[in-house]
Amino acid sequence: MEGNPVSPVNISDFVPGLNGTIVNKIITHALTTIGPQFAHQQMRYTNQTVADKVPPEMLHLIDPHWYQFPPLDPLWHKILGLVMIVLGVLGWSGNGVVVYVFLMTPSLRTPSNLLVVNLAFSDFIMMVIMSPPMVINCYYETWILGTLMCDIYAMVGSLCGCASIWTMTAVALDRYNVIVKGMSGTPLTIKRALLQIVIIWLFGLLWTILPMVGWNRYVPEGNMTACGTDYLSKDWGSKSYILVYSVFVYYLPLFTIIYSYYFIVSAVAAHERAMKEQAKKMNVASLRSGDNQNTSAEAKLAKVALTTISLWFMAWTPYLVINYMGIFNGSKISPLFTIWGSLFAKANAIYNPIVYGISHPKYRAALKEKLPFLVCGSTEEPAASAGNAETSSTTTASGKA
Repeated sequence: MEGNPVSPVNISDFVPGLNGTIVNKIITHALTTIGPQFAHQQMRYTNQTVADKVPPEMLHLIDPHWYQFPPLDPLWHKILGLVMIVLGVLGWSGNGVVVYVFLMTPSLRTPSNLLVVNLAFSDFIMMVIMSPPMVINCYYETWILGTLMCDIYAMVGSLCGCASIWTMTAVALDRYNVIVKGMSGTPLTIKRALLQIVIIWLFGLLWTILPMVGWNRYVPEGNMTACGTDYLSKDWGSKSYILVYSVFVYYLPLFTIIYSYYFIVSAVAAHERAMKEQAKKMNVASLRSGDNQNTSAEAKLAKVALTTISLWFMAWTPYLVINYMGIFNGSKISPLFTIWGSLFAKANAIYNPIVYGISHPKYRAALKEKLPFLVCGSTEEPAASAGNAETSSTTTASGKA
């Protein structure tokens, strides 16, 4: 419309006392500027696309891909918001209790348990900072907290996610060191555990900051209630961030954990076979002594740790799939599909304290002393495995979980 003047009617003929030229300019300006804004407001009101409710200051972050999808059914937002409330409460309380019990129980303050506390702290921070914003956005059915909060939200998710997976990796390597290497392994000390924790957080912080300085960026996801990395950008600079990030924060930890537990299981299996053969030679039913029973307890704890780590990867794999689909075939990603990435990733924060509380007798005993109303099941620990369990870092293999 710009450049096409309004019909040359002298407005002053209809409104005596006004300068016709000035009035015509005012009307022309209104038609060429207010018109599109009014149309945009009408489009937002009719709510034709999933991005229609996004605040104007956030529109530059919305990829054109999302404009082809109609708005999500409000029921999905209500369900997601309700689930996030439940996950938030469970995540805060579960991980908060784990941190409290370990810090308040001297017998649990071992080097390996520092990794357990770090894992609980990471999950606790993630749920405290990420759960409330998502609930608020689900209520308004779009991201309403502005670009700064979008960056903070995505940064916290990336930082805590990286810290969690590498803490799990550190736990697996500690198990490998204790069970496979045994006496030949280097014991984990308080200083070494603290150094590992510092390195883990600095490593996660590095990957968190990179999108803020130009390597990729943080944008609202397709459901418009969460923020994450931009996996729909067409330039390979942004795509390369996701590929390299996945190598160092997904595949490398995954293969390290698989390697560690493969040899853990092999060592335990070989030990069990040797015990059975020796028992046959001595014509007895079992050779299981206190030390051997402790080895059996370590194997059980290693299995619990493996289960916990499997749950973690189950939680974060949907995000990996979504990101890969975005950079390789973004046309198949729908806003509803992106909900599951947020949901499963945050559900990870409640797995660990539950698994730990169920599987760790020493933790349950300490929990019974500090918060007895939260105890479920027996708090008795088998006498044969009690001796070494406290001093061995195996005690934390099932860890926090």
